[in-house]
Amino acid sequence: MKAKILGLLALTLVFAVAATGCAPAGGGDILVYGRGADSVSLDPINVTDGESLKVTQQIYDTLVEYKPDSTEVEPALATEWSTSPDGLVWTFKLREGVNFHDGTPFNAEAVKFNFDRWMFTDNPHRYDGEFAYYAYMFGGFDDKSVIESVEVVDEYTVRFTLREPLAPFLQNLAMTPFGIASPEAIKEFGPDFGQNPVGTGPFKFVDWVKDDKIVLEANKDYWEGEPALDQIIFRSIPDNSARFMELQAGNIDIMDGLNPPDVKIVEEDENLQLFLRPPMNVGYLAMNMDVEPFDNLLVRQAINHAINKEALIENFYAGLAQPAVNPMPPSIWGFNYSVKPYEYDPERAKELLAEAGFPNGFKTELWAMPIPRPYMPQPRKIAEAIQADLAKIGIEAEIVSFDWGAYLQKVENGEHPMALLGWIGDNGDPDNFLYVLLDKDNAVKGSAGNIAFYRSDKVHELLIKAQRTFDKAERTRLYEEAQVIIHRDAPWVPLVYAQQPIAAKASIRGYIPHATGSEKLNTVYLETE
Repeated sequence: MKAKILGLLALTLVFAVAATGCAPAGGGDILVYGRGADSVSLDPINVTDGESLKVTQQIYDTLVEYKPDSTEVEPALATEWSTSPDGLVWTFKLREGVNFHDGTPFNAEAVKFNFDRWMFTDNPHRYDGEFAYYAYMFGGFDDKSVIESVEVVDEYTVRFTLREPLAPFLQNLAMTPFGIASPEAIKEFGPDFGQNPVGTGPFKFVDWVKDDKIVLEANKDYWEGEPALDQIIFRSIPDNSARFMELQAGNIDIMDGLNPPDVKIVEEDENLQLFLRPPMNVGYLAMNMDVEPFDNLLVRQAINHAINKEALIENFYAGLAQPAVNPMPPSIWGFNYSVKPYEYDPERAKELLAEAGFPNGFKTELWAMPIPRPYMPQPRKIAEAIQADLAKIGIEAEIVSFDWGAYLQKVENGEHPMALLGWIGDNGDPDNFLYVLLDKDNAVKGSAGNIAFYRSDKVHELLIKAQRTFDKAERTRLYEEAQVIIHRDAPWVPLVYAQQPIAAKASIRGYIPHATGSEKLNTVYLETE
């Protein structure tokens, strides 16, 4: 209840803030944004982490984008679009007079260049890129890609031909990873493009000091209008408490990763204000089904019974979360409310372990993220609590961690037995959770979104059927059925659906936290006396 009340208060606060005055153009303000870790790369198609995408969101534009307060799609680099009756051909009219930050023109050729780079494994401009999000959302590369071809109709018209209908096609195109980059910059920088990003977005890249800061400056010729801010500096401050102290001291202007217990301090400080990001995420413990004994269903079900989610929420989320049941949150349509959770029951967990052939438990590793994430604000402490829960049923789990980039790469490679991770929804569609995170298509070592390496033919059949139909009621039925099977097979322990508290100086105006986990900051400004 407390979380719901805070969410309503925050929503009211957000709109009040957005409505206070008009954002001045080119105000010369510098916004310092404190966050928990550095970016991995600034080539948006070649990353999957939020710390990279929250920066690339400022540098690049997509063909279509989400409205500031929802996942409803609206025009961006494409001004209008149409589709054939069978849903296989999509035609986009592009915005004219837009240039990339390097001065080269945005046009249909640039769109085709980007999609061909992502789509074809023999494209000379891939530079060994993994492009995981392309495979997640469009089924794979080459002849496995749902997109068959991208054609230039004329300078400002581009046509996509699909092999199969794809219901969330527009929703997918609006996702931050599909930002359109300058073809000339990609050719110039090659494999170093991720450290020299060039897009059409509201801010231009200036400098990157690894593990310290990324500096962006306003694109004064931005097609939506000159940003209110002159610069944004993304500072990496790994410790949540240290970051909060920097905010209180006035050294940063806004921060995410606020420790939930500090929410009350923010609310009571007249110099600060609180935002709550709409919850569209899940934090989970994945069990690698390619590693013994996690190939045993009874072991996975035992671990589901062993973890006390309510205690995790009380101790580490200050009530700003709810226990997870399914692999996607109830804020996503298609959530199956009939699925019943695995109750916290250590005795039942011990019985299942004994039945599985492990009456005395076993030894394993529990991998924990090195940085706070919206779905897991204190991952090390959460790992320690889970470690203690597992010890009660005889499982001795050693906690292992790596730096953020290495952690992501290693879990995508399947090097873990169990690993903590989470997902922030990209587009408001169930496909973005269930297909990306649990379909066998995405259990590919080296670029796995499905880090449980769960491969269910029946779930795959249901998820592909759901992609191919535009009937929302039928898609809902298919997703609900898939959730029943996933729950039974227990590749994860779904832990929490979390609200993310964000703290800022009271002078910040025009900031609207987006459910996807990142938002454009071109309307943000600092109110002066």
